[in-house]
Amino acid sequence: MVKNSFISIISQEQEEKEENKGSVEFQVFSFTNKIRRLTSHLELHKKDFSSQRGLRIILGKRQRLLAYLSKKNRVRYKKLIGQLDIREPKNR
Repeated sequence: MVKNSFISIISQEQEEKEENKGSVEFQVFSFTNKIRRLTSHLELHKKDFSSQRGLRIILGKRQRLLAYLSKKNRVRYKKLIGQLDIREPKNR
């Protein structure tokens, strides 16, 4: 997968910046990594409902963090969306 190799590159950049583990970008990155792992797990195990629930919880957390970041700093938000290849949520 191209996305997984890209995530490993980003994780190496994030590991260099040890002091940024509490930043919104790092949290969104780690949630995205967990989401991709759980998604691949659920493709094999379709009836693993506890993992589905965990996936929905992580998706909600990432969505709230992205909403916060888009309100506070639109430039950082756009950069993060581009780096992680996450599509931007549609506005109502």
